[in-house]
Amino acid sequence: MTTSQKTALITGANKGIGKETARRLAALGITVLIGARNAERGEAAAEELRADGADVRFVPLDVTDEMSVQAAAQHIDATFGRLDILVNNAAIAAGPQKPSETPAATVRQVYETNVFGVIAVTHAMLPLLRRSAAARIVNMSSELGSLTHLADPGSPWSPYSSILLPYCTSKSALNAITVLYADELRAEGILVNAVSPGYCATDLNRHAGIRTAEEGAAVAVDLATVGEDGPTGAFLAEDGPIPW
Repeated sequence: MTTSQKTALITGANKGIGKETARRLAALGITVLIGARNAERGEAAAEELRADGADVRFVPLDVTDEMSVQAAAQHIDATFGRLDILVNNAAIAAGPQKPSETPAATVRQVYETNVFGVIAVTHAMLPLLRRSAAARIVNMSSELGSLTHLADPGSPWSPYSSILLPYCTSKSALNAITVLYADELRAEGILVNAVSPGYCATDLNRHAGIRTAEEGAAVAVDLATVGEDGPTGAFLAEDGPIPW
């Protein structure tokens, strides 16, 4: 079955910024697929958003499991025939711990979701995105991935570089991935951008953030729905570009 209505997939969307991104996109009349590892939580989030009249559906998706990723792509293909928006939102963190005391296994675990998971999902969804007239890929990054900020002792983000090696470097890697995909897909009209939602109160930081998840979702929605004259290969916050 194909549809003229736009369809968006958001990974890790059963809570936090992912769920608020789903809510905002659905309010624009977009069919939103909530990707989540936990079926009970994923369906509960979809049901909550459907209560507001939104077309939101749960899709089982563990970004670290290749079979799960492929099954999700096959389901979207069979149900919609294409995908218009991909928001790579799923992420985990570890720490705090000094870089010199952080085991390689811990870094590897974070990268499985934050880096390799993004690559796996993007590869699986690309054939579907290429069928869209205006596909958009949004990678949920962080200002903690900015090497410029982390290298500046005067930056408010600098202190985190000494305790969050897995997360910070995974987001730096994600930014590089964004640039390379954007370069390859530019000629096809597929816009690929990295965004930072800011320091939002979510489970990832034990709700210590100073912004709401709804506020953090705004920049992702803007880039997911940007016109053909919009940026690609950029690293953006709500108030503008972030230095690499």
